Amino acid sequence: MTPDERARRSAEAMWGKDRASKWLGMSLDSIGPGRAVTSFTVEDHHLNGHDICHGGYIFTLADSAFAFACNSYNRLVVAQHNTISYLSPGRPGERLTATATEAARTGRSGIYDVTVTGADGRVVAVFRGASREIEGRHFEEEG
Repeated sequence: MTPDERARRSAEAMWGKDRASKWLGMSLDSIGPGRAVTSFTVEDHHLNGHDICHGGYIFTLADSAFAFACNSYNRLVVAQHNTISYLSPGRPGERLTATATEAARTGRSGIYDVTVTGADGRVVAVFRGASREIEGRHFEEEG
């Protein structure tokens, strides 16, 4: 099995059970070893009292990209901790995209960087997540 196939199969297994991301209106746009892209369109129910996308939804978008990236090796992986910095608002009707990339992975721990961008390419937020591998796999595989 190729690394890309393993990442795709791991993502399919996770996406099938990921009710939170689907409820948000998110899509999983791209997956590969140590990387993932998720996105959603900012709708009225995502807006806060300033009429911009609520930061919690932006965090969730970034966290989902992080989760798919760090789970791309057919190992069960959870978050240890993460941080986010908001740099510009998500606007009503705009598609936000979170791109996660692996910065480091050793033993059972990993570090992943996620950049959330707006439709015009501006940086909306920067997220860094630390992952921890736990026992289990997303699907059975030989070897």
